[in-house]
Amino acid sequence: MMADPLLHENATVQCLHSGQAKPSVTNQRVKVGGQKIVTQPAPYTISGCSLPTQSGGPCVTATWTSAATRVKAGGMAVLLKNSQANCVPTGTGLNILSTQMRVKGT
Repeated sequence: MMADPLLHENATVQCLHSGQAKPSVTNQRVKVGGQKIVTQPAPYTISGCSLPTQSGGPCVTATWTSAATRVKAGGMAVLLKNSQANCVPTGTGLNILSTQMRVKGT
């Protein structure tokens, strides 16, 4: 099983329509590279989604559907670079463009 980098609060994450996605909650106790990590239950808020209303947009929030299976923080699964999410109301996913690369999990 390949390990993937953990997501942190300042990772570059976008909806498929280039809207910026940010975590609504971070883990206050665990940090990587001085930045707080993010766990699965925390929804992301999306701003700047370019999908027009008549096409079902814009993306407003995203909920993570997959996370680490072996690494937890505060009893919650941590998010990894390969984690998957669902945007509301569009049903599309998120692109994780960059994150820290030192700390990895599965």
